[in-house]
Amino acid sequence: MTIADLIKAASEQLAAFSDSATLDAKVLLAHALNKDTTYLITWSDKALSGAEINDFDKLLSRRLIGEPVAHIVGMREFWSLPFFVAPSTLIPRPDTETLVDLVLSHFPHTNLSLLDLGTGTGAIALALASEQPEWIIQAVDFNEDAVALAKKNAENLELNHVNIYQSDWFGSVKGDASFDVIVSNPPYIDSEDHHLDEGDVRFEPKSALVAAQQGLADIQHICTEAIRYLVPNGRIYIEHGFEQGAVVRDIMQQAGFEQCTTVQDLGGNDRITWAILT
Repeated sequence: MTIADLIKAASEQLAAFSDSATLDAKVLLAHALNKDTTYLITWSDKALSGAEINDFDKLLSRRLIGEPVAHIVGMREFWSLPFFVAPSTLIPRPDTETLVDLVLSHFPHTNLSLLDLGTGTGAIALALASEQPEWIIQAVDFNEDAVALAKKNAENLELNHVNIYQSDWFGSVKGDASFDVIVSNPPYIDSEDHHLDEGDVRFEPKSALVAAQQGLADIQHICTEAIRYLVPNGRIYIEHGFEQGAVVRDIMQQAGFEQCTTVQDLGGNDRITWAILT
């Protein structure tokens, strides 16, 4: 069986439940062969050994029961950077790049201080640091395993100047600290949402997904507390569910923010709301 044959056969098996069946098959096979996906294209007619097929089949069987590809291979690309992932954190998603792009577009030539709340893998903080190495960035997470993973990613990406530490939201942030920007991709899913039982989300930590008050409790807490840590004219950026734009704007306004604005993600859904503390 050739590389092309194996990808075709695996894609057909995966098509029943994966919207990216062919890509899944390619990523898994590249991982099994310890090659990159470009190799699969260049050597598509190469015959595979029985051992290579067996190694791939073990990975494929895990995907066929729903395990995320990122967990199987231990990596996910975000902002064209490789991030280690683990079951202790959310898998970085392309829609979150909207938040990174928005912050960078608002501050193209400004040195600033920034706090990333609930950093998980460190994706947002480290992506921003990769583009703006002069920024002073702190990234926190309440989960010690997530903190360790984010530090591992920082080391791998040679972005060790980002200060990553354990904190339950603002709990361990110094009381006299002040930031120009606060960003967060907090839990925002209601505990009764049926999406929690579908797809890759089934394998991700509920603590990073679910919030009380129909998914709004953590967003409410962050917005209320953020005003103590932002400088005048500081900005807050929060990722949220596609139906939460209006209510998040209301939460920000009630907390004292102005110019509350919602931005859509790559799929045209409301995803990021930002505002200014005047």
